[in-house]
Amino acid sequence: MTQTTEFTTRIDIPLEHRRTLIAMLNQQLADTFDLMSQAKQAHWNVKGPQFLELHELFDELAGRLAGFVDLLAERVTALGGTALGTARMAAAASRLPEYPTDIIDGMSHVTALADRFAAYAQTTRQGIDLATSLNDQATADLMIEIVRAVDKDLWFLEAHLQG
Repeated sequence: MTQTTEFTTRIDIPLEHRRTLIAMLNQQLADTFDLMSQAKQAHWNVKGPQFLELHELFDELAGRLAGFVDLLAERVTALGGTALGTARMAAAASRLPEYPTDIIDGMSHVTALADRFAAYAQTTRQGIDLATSLNDQATADLMIEIVRAVDKDLWFLEAHLQG
């Protein structure tokens, strides 16, 4: 993803650091938007004996991710960047694998989402490390908030696969 427009800000983070942070946040924004849509894909298409429970869980996951999309985009703009957050931008930039369209049973959806949530949590932790190394505690805190929730959501998904 390329940053096309910068805006001045009085935030006391050096411009080069802000550029790096904006690029990381826009990448995370793309991944988050994509993961949100993948959770909705599972929500709409799940079938099987645990339909209602999983249908509701997947919708909750997507809703939480939608909130993170907004927080990430707002942090990009607060740092003087342009949030790159359309569905097409997200699809073009996401690092997540495409969601399989040939699955319907609940546990296959749970597995697919667990794999993607784990990958997303890993890149979110990398974002924490980057923001910390650039002395941007606010961005690190945002990423910590996100990974805390994603780890919990991953736990909920994995609990369905254990036993």
